[in-house]
Amino acid sequence: MSLTGTPFFLTAIALLVVAVVLPFALWGRVRGPKIVRAVARLGMLLFAQVTAITLVFVMVNNANSLYDNWDDLLGTSDHVEAAKDLGPDGMGGLKAKNAPKQLVQFGPSKDSVVGPGVQEGEFKGRISGVSGEVYVWLPPQYDDPAYKDKKFPVVELLPGFPGSAKSWMGTLKAAEQLKPLMEQGKVKPFILVAPRTTLLGKVDTGCVNIPGKVNADSWLSVDVRQMVIDNFRAEDKPASWAVAGYSAGAHCAAKLALAHPDRYRAAISLSGFNDPKMEPASLAGQDPKLRVESNPLTILKTANKAGKPPRTALYVSGASNDGYEAGLALKQLAKDPTTVKVKLIPPGAGGHGTAVWKNQIPEVFRWLSGVIGTEPPAGGTGPGRGTEHGRNPEPGHGTDPGHGTGHGRTPEQSRGPRHA
Repeated sequence: MSLTGTPFFLTAIALLVVAVVLPFALWGRVRGPKIVRAVARLGMLLFAQVTAITLVFVMVNNANSLYDNWDDLLGTSDHVEAAKDLGPDGMGGLKAKNAPKQLVQFGPSKDSVVGPGVQEGEFKGRISGVSGEVYVWLPPQYDDPAYKDKKFPVVELLPGFPGSAKSWMGTLKAAEQLKPLMEQGKVKPFILVAPRTTLLGKVDTGCVNIPGKVNADSWLSVDVRQMVIDNFRAEDKPASWAVAGYSAGAHCAAKLALAHPDRYRAAISLSGFNDPKMEPASLAGQDPKLRVESNPLTILKTANKAGKPPRTALYVSGASNDGYEAGLALKQLAKDPTTVKVKLIPPGAGGHGTAVWKNQIPEVFRWLSGVIGTEPPAGGTGPGRGTEHGRNPEPGHGTDPGHGTGHGRTPEQSRGPRHA
């Protein structure tokens, strides 16, 4: 029985009802010696407690998309077949573009929690050796005849830890919120891609490559990226790619975008952190060398010192002591052409939770629409720049698929896969 399915949820409710009724029906009818009666009654109380805790867990898990299946919950999932040493660039001397197309069979997602139009596919990464599922949502313009020859920008969506690849589509309702904005031309028609990030059971990979353990960086920034390009009408230039995440996924988003400006133009970091040790289960945080190397601050400092600040735009939001200071630290280091926009989430807005991140989706994607496919503003992010103090700037206007789309046909995206 699926951990996240309706049958298990209904079963948990039924068991709780039985657990509540049982003591009322049998408490005075238990026969036998005193010790037997005591054990039987204690068993009924424990059964009631266990069923109540189970139901609460199921409700919380379904609401927050923490665990996809029983293997993720029990920490027995392993999606890594091999973890070779791929070198500094995470490619292992290979070039993804030179390999034959890796066609993946996509179909409507089997889990209704992600909403209509979301497709699901599974594949093994040629570079990383990681296997996992990927959820893809195509913008309303994708099937419009006026855009039949157009390629679309892409955003990879990363959850926290623990976290399900379904969370952005399901709990945060990203596609549901963005679809009308895309139809109105207020947000560019992004392809949304949500790959599996829980690869080693109860361990957070930190989105890094660790020879002999996992090549999570290459899975996300190389294999998933190339698979999307191979199977959909997706742009392949870094100027049209971004990565977004919340919590531990926010750390990953900033890290990946800063480390790979040849793959991503921008990143959205919601309630994230720079030091990977902030996530106790992070492999990167447990290794002293990786802890330093995978810190976005270190990545930015190293690039600046080499005279090659990345052409990367970052949007960082968070409450005080929950991501805001991490954003300010990055902003202070940023040099042209790196840009950093920092927004303070006020106290009482909801804390470190999905409600806060869900509410930010329209705003952050409007910002992203003004960045993707454009050159960064001149002058970088010197003091006073890039911090949210007033209303959001309007996204840039151009002739790409993101503008003037309100008049096109917008068929529902639930008819199965639409490949390149």
